[in-house]
Amino acid sequence: MTDQSDSTTVLVVEDERHLADLYAEYLSDSYGVQTAYGGEQAIETLGPEFDIVLLDRRMPVVSGNEVLATIEERGLDLQVAMVTAVDPDFEIIDLGVDDYLVKPVSKDTLVDVVERLETVSTYNERRRKLTSKKLKRNVLEVEKPQPELAASERFARLESEIEELEATVEALASDLERSEIERQD
Repeated sequence: MTDQSDSTTVLVVEDERHLADLYAEYLSDSYGVQTAYGGEQAIETLGPEFDIVLLDRRMPVVSGNEVLATIEERGLDLQVAMVTAVDPDFEIIDLGVDDYLVKPVSKDTLVDVVERLETVSTYNERRRKLTSKKLKRNVLEVEKPQPELAASERFARLESEIEELEATVEALASDLERSEIERQD
């Protein structure tokens, strides 16, 4: 699990109230959880305060696919897992989801998926920071003479931050690979 879970917020979108409440209960010890009992309520509720969405695919009136389209239209930076009774087919390749679970889903499976999506989110955010810092370092290395770089405390701090981020990104990548291997077993 990443160090982010205290602030991670999950939106459970499920038209079967007992399942929505059960999933919320599974996650409430470790995450901030909110439920939407259908696609319409999900669309009204969706916003940048959420990090992860657990989304039923087959719901009356507004489907999970329509909720997913709304997420994409609004440009929300969310990790999404479909949690559905619909068996996957090749169309999921083009579906903008990060994971796909077929019901019934156990507590352990649901928690594992949320942890993995949280790790993916953290990994992506740290990769962006690392790339930004490396680009700044590269510009300075091209534009500043080596003695000036060597004398700069700020440049030394930047290099230290890059090393720390590289280690973090590598550890997160290992966690994701290990999680994927465990999931396949």
